[in-house]
Amino acid sequence: MTPGKGVRGAVSFESVLTCPHCGHAKREEMPVDACQFFYECENCKILLRPKSGDCCVFCSFGSVKCPPIQGQQNCCSP
Repeated sequence: MTPGKGVRGAVSFESVLTCPHCGHAKREEMPVDACQFFYECENCKILLRPKSGDCCVFCSFGSVKCPPIQGQQNCCSP
């Protein structure tokens, strides 16, 4: 079993990022020790940045928020 999966309330370390420009979706592993501010869509090559008020691209475009936010902890600020 992957850490953080299958346990209610556990933190997930994977998220599906979906490009708002072309709709391409890809499962990605989230960093646990840093915020990811930029992500290049492998389909349309658009560089994604967090939306205003979000700490990272996973919080803005992911199916799951980043690990610190899931754990209700402070996260990096953009």
